[in-house]
Amino acid sequence: MSALRKKFGDDYQVVTTSSSGSGFNQPPPEKKKKRQRFVDKNGRCNVQHGNLGGETSRYLSDLFTTLVDLKWRWNLFIFILTYTVAWLFMASMWWFIAYIRGDLNKAHNDKYTPCVANVYNFPSAFLFFIETEATIGYGYRYITDKCPEGIILFLFQSILGSIVDAFLIGCMFIKMSQPKKRAETLMFSEHAAISMRDGKLTLMFRVGNLRNSHMVSAQIRCKLLKSRQTPEGEFLPLDQLELDVGFSTGADQLFLVSPLTICHVIDTKSPFYDLSQRSMQTEQFEIVVILEGIVETTGMTCQARTSYTEDEVLWGHRFFPVISLEEGFFKVDYSQFHATFEVPTPPYSVKEQEEALLLSSPLMAPSLCNSGEKNSSLDCLETLEDNDSTTKLPTKLQKITGRDGLPKKLLRMSSTTSEMTYSFGDLPMKLQRISSVPGVSDDKQAGKAAKISTEPISKSVADLPPKLQRLAGGGGGRMDGHLPPKLRKMNSDRFT
Repeated sequence: MSALRKKFGDDYQVVTTSSSGSGFNQPPPEKKKKRQRFVDKNGRCNVQHGNLGGETSRYLSDLFTTLVDLKWRWNLFIFILTYTVAWLFMASMWWFIAYIRGDLNKAHNDKYTPCVANVYNFPSAFLFFIETEATIGYGYRYITDKCPEGIILFLFQSILGSIVDAFLIGCMFIKMSQPKKRAETLMFSEHAAISMRDGKLTLMFRVGNLRNSHMVSAQIRCKLLKSRQTPEGEFLPLDQLELDVGFSTGADQLFLVSPLTICHVIDTKSPFYDLSQRSMQTEQFEIVVILEGIVETTGMTCQARTSYTEDEVLWGHRFFPVISLEEGFFKVDYSQFHATFEVPTPPYSVKEQEEALLLSSPLMAPSLCNSGEKNSSLDCLETLEDNDSTTKLPTKLQKITGRDGLPKKLLRMSSTTSEMTYSFGDLPMKLQRISSVPGVSDDKQAGKAAKISTEPISKSVADLPPKLQRLAGGGGGRMDGHLPPKLRKMNSDRFT
């Protein structure tokens, strides 16, 4: 245990494994009642077609594929039956020709030339056909030139034999060379796991290749089978949804030399966006994994399949590492291929985590003021005060502020006047006179602007270094006395 903590950290603790070879004797968890699967663990699709009616004739139209898809016992039965019937039929034809010509009764007459020499009965006719078909040719039985019907039957026998050989032997060869058995050496982990990886909640499972020969252009795909009901009321018993395992980034293209962990990031686009540890106990779904690739030795396409039901997905688990560096090579320990260990994982769904993050974010309040472009600054101020300031201030301070009793119209007018005053104070004197409000004298307006503009100048001068403050003349006075003559003249021309 101390070695594992040293390897994986103190936060990680092994609680259960799915393989007995992991070295930890933990009591097995209670197994749920197995429900009906769409795809078995060995990849066999648990689907039967019924009530085809007149559609069964389609199988005969593609007879070669039908024979290839049959099980081996039926293939061997059809193979033996076809050759036996063909041999018996052709042997009967040779015996029938000998019977019509009377060769069976005159076979021991040396002066008589039969159609086929030394054919006395049906067994001898059958042996002649087998010797001819298999091109054995012992030389004791042979066809003569006195039998034109025998020559025609011999040509028909050669053509029919070639067709039967090509069909049946080709069918057996294709069935033997099918890469279905190659899929037996492609492994999938018994369980899938959900845990954090790179700061994101991720669904993971493991694939491996037991052979040294590679799978060329290996690609993996995942389908989620789940029943659902549409908003229109239509019930979909086995709706197929795609699980992204790296299609956009190219991570679905595998270099399957050593075991790999396939990851599906659970985000807003994932069907598991609202899946949590608690909801997974009531959900019913099935994840179908399809691994395709080209067999390096034969060049044929191979496909391996498996599936994971909801009770085979472990929340808060991670796979053991199986690769270790030895002297001059990397070693893969397949005894830990299915083993997992528990890691700290939040039990909430990604949707719940994002909603909790948005509610706890301090940036929610300013977003209320940025929602509308036409809202005035006073409206935003009122909104912020209503949400934050008013609730945080004591009752006495809220009464001292006195803004609650003022009408909103008066507050907007005062806000507009103050905004105009500050904006005029930043303008030159001439522009202030031009943009002054009617009914207010120029001297009063200029005095207000000077008073407003003096405060920031005083603050800015106070913040300057001592040397610059001496050049600026201290408080809020003018700095013209310390300027060079040329700059003083330019400054005086600016205000005149």
